Amino acid sequence: MFEKTPIPQELRPTDPRFGVGPSLIPQEALEALRRSGASLLGTSHRKMPVRDLVKEVQDGLQQYFNLPAGYEIILGNGGATFFWDMIGLGFVEKSSVHFVCGEFSDKWYKAHKNIPWIEAEEIRVEYGEGINPREIEGHDLICCTLNETSTGVQFSEMPELKNPNTLMAVDATSGAGQIKIDFAKVDLYYFSPQKVFAADGGLYIAIMSPKAIERALRLGKDKTRFIPESLKFSHAIENGRNNQTYNTPSIANIFLLNEQIKLMNKLGEDKVIDEALRKAKLMYGWAEEKSYLDPFIKKPEFRSQTVITIDVDEKYSVDEMAKLLRKEKIAIDIEGYRKLNRNQLRIALFHNVSYDNLDKLTKIISGVIEGSFD
Repeated sequence: MFEKTPIPQELRPTDPRFGVGPSLIPQEALEALRRSGASLLGTSHRKMPVRDLVKEVQDGLQQYFNLPAGYEIILGNGGATFFWDMIGLGFVEKSSVHFVCGEFSDKWYKAHKNIPWIEAEEIRVEYGEGINPREIEGHDLICCTLNETSTGVQFSEMPELKNPNTLMAVDATSGAGQIKIDFAKVDLYYFSPQKVFAADGGLYIAIMSPKAIERALRLGKDKTRFIPESLKFSHAIENGRNNQTYNTPSIANIFLLNEQIKLMNKLGEDKVIDEALRKAKLMYGWAEEKSYLDPFIKKPEFRSQTVITIDVDEKYSVDEMAKLLRKEKIAIDIEGYRKLNRNQLRIALFHNVSYDNLDKLTKIISGVIEGSFD
């Protein structure tokens, strides 16, 4: 369908990685990892070289987010999917309520629903719609997703909880670093670093308030509920305070995360967010301008500034176009989330995806669809 129109060389992006799954890891970070040589990889994670690295990550995140006093940062293996079980088993007293707006918030809800000694309730909207979390009586944990990776929707308002026994948990995996949040209203904020923070999968980072730490340690002493050793918050907190992880981590992953934190701290969170908003304005403006495109998220206040989803007229197959752009080494992984079954583009606006490359991508997609680059 699309192969008749040659793509001009000057429009080709300098990096084809626009996907929202594995992040665009800068070549400079990989080169820095190579230069670390025998001083880091192959070192015990209990020894000072790795502990110093973990401390640098913790200090860097503390600086970037300007966290309130008493908040602590823990790291561990398994990523956010693993962490859902950890929260359900060791952080919910009796009941959690989940605000579901996509596949990943739904999976978090199902993870808790499978635990027999707690109750889990869902408050759901249709995919493509946004929902703001709110305090619901009878639930001791409010669970919400800052940015739903599957749909490209983010919440727009965080409530201030009135019940001191109710805590707020936020899955920030594809939003952390580019969506501002008031940490004073959040007790448990966690993410995997393979999005904005440009590392790899298999690691979780969690920021915990003093109230969250108190609850996790208290529930960990409850002998009536079974919690596997690898899922105990007490181990994660203790090791976090010693700049370690409980299990042996991927040191390369932590190194890459640290390189990205240093990169983003040079600008600071406000400037990083300003650039994200500039890229979002470019992409949503393009989607609204073209007759064959339509932003999937209709209400602007819920449109993500890290992941954009755009419906494409059924006359133009996104799958075929994506195959062509991958073959041409122009863009990879720009198809919509598979389970939505929509003729849709899903494009990352993460920090390392440059404005200029996004601008080139819009011109290429338009030219391929319209059959002309004039």
